[in-house]
Amino acid sequence: MNSYQRPSGSLISYMSNQVKSYGGINLAQGIPGFQPPRELLRYLSETALEPVHQYAPGNGNEALLELLLEKYRAVHSFTKDNLLITNGATEAVSLLYTYFHYILQGSFSVMGFEPAYETYLKLPDIFRDRFIAFSYEQDGTIDFDRLRTVCDRQSVRIIFVNTPGNPYGRIWDQQEIEALVNISRELDIYLVLDSVYQELYFDREPYHPVSSFNDHMFYVNSFSKIFSITGWRIGYLMAPARHMEGIRSVHDYTGLSVPSVLQEALARYIKACNWGRSYIEGLRRQLSANFQLMKGGLEELGFYVPEIRGGFFVWARLPEGYVDGFHFAVDLYDQQKVAVIPGEHFSQRHPHYIRFNVAREEEEVQEGLKRIGLFFRSGSQPLKDSSRSG
Repeated sequence: MNSYQRPSGSLISYMSNQVKSYGGINLAQGIPGFQPPRELLRYLSETALEPVHQYAPGNGNEALLELLLEKYRAVHSFTKDNLLITNGATEAVSLLYTYFHYILQGSFSVMGFEPAYETYLKLPDIFRDRFIAFSYEQDGTIDFDRLRTVCDRQSVRIIFVNTPGNPYGRIWDQQEIEALVNISRELDIYLVLDSVYQELYFDREPYHPVSSFNDHMFYVNSFSKIFSITGWRIGYLMAPARHMEGIRSVHDYTGLSVPSVLQEALARYIKACNWGRSYIEGLRRQLSANFQLMKGGLEELGFYVPEIRGGFFVWARLPEGYVDGFHFAVDLYDQQKVAVIPGEHFSQRHPHYIRFNVAREEEEVQEGLKRIGLFFRSGSQPLKDSSRSG
C-alpha cells in the first residue's frame, strides 16, 4: 500500500491509531496525557460496588443534572427542560444536527470558522448539505459585515463556533460573540456554542453568552477535557425548552443514556470537590507552559506559530518549502514515531499547517520536540513550492 494514500476516514483517528498499534508519541488526537483527579477515581471505585449498573435516566443522572442547574442558574433561569446529559460533546453536536435537519425546510448551508473542527465539516457532508468555511482576516479578526452577507446569500441556517478553538485556539471576545448572536437572530440562524475548552484558557476566561440565552442558541459542553476522562464520554447540552423535546426523542433512539456508574461517580466528585477547581487550575497552568514550550521549539525549527489563548493545541505553519502537511505527518511518524495531524483535515486552505496536541506531560512534549528536530536534521527533503503564501 502507498504510504501516502489518504485514508477514507478521520485523519485524527488514523494518525492516533498508528501510535496505538505501533507505538510512539501521540501529539495527534486530543487525548490528555494526564491521569484524572485521584478523588474522582476514588468515587468511581466506591460507586462501582453499588447497585447503579443499569440504564441511567435518558435525560441524565438526577444529581448531576441538579449540580449543572445550580451552576448555570447563577447566570440564567435554566430548568431541567433545558438540559440533557449526552455521550460526550460529539453526541450533543450530532443530536443537534439531526434535529435541525428534521425541522429545517428546503436547502440550507452550514458555517464554521476555518480551520474548523472535523465534526463541523463532516456532519454536513454526511447529510449532503453545503458547508461554508468562513475565514478570519489576515490579522485574525472577523469581518462581520462580510459574515452577515455570506450568511444571507448562502442561506446559512446553522453556525458552529468553539472558543477556545480546535485546532486553532483562538478565543472570541465578548464584542465578537455578541455580534455573532445578533446575526443569528437577524437571519434566523441556529448558533451552536461548543464550549468543551471553555475552562482551559491560559490567561483570559472566554466569554460565553449563557446569560442572554435565546431561542436561536444551543450550548454544548463536556467533562472529558477538564478532568482528563475522554474515555468516559460524558457531555451535556443546553437548548431552548421548545426544542428539547424533539432533541430528546432523537437521543432516545440513538444515544439512549450515558453510563450510569460514571455519571454517579462524577456527580459525587464535583459536589464534594468544588467542581474540581484545583485540578482544572493545575491543568490550565500545564497547558499554558506546554504551549510556550512547543511554540518556542517549533519556531526554532522554522515553523510559524500564531499566538493563542487556550485549548489543547498548537496550530503551526510548516517551515518554508514544506507544502504538504499529510506527507510531512506520514514521514515524521515513519521516521521518528511522532504522530501529528495535517492541516488539510481542518481546512483545504491550510495544507501546509500541522496541529500538535500539547495536553501531554512536559517530558513527552520535550521528547516530541527532540524527535521533530531530529527529523529535520536527518535531511528530510521538503516538497518545493515557490508560490506558497501564508
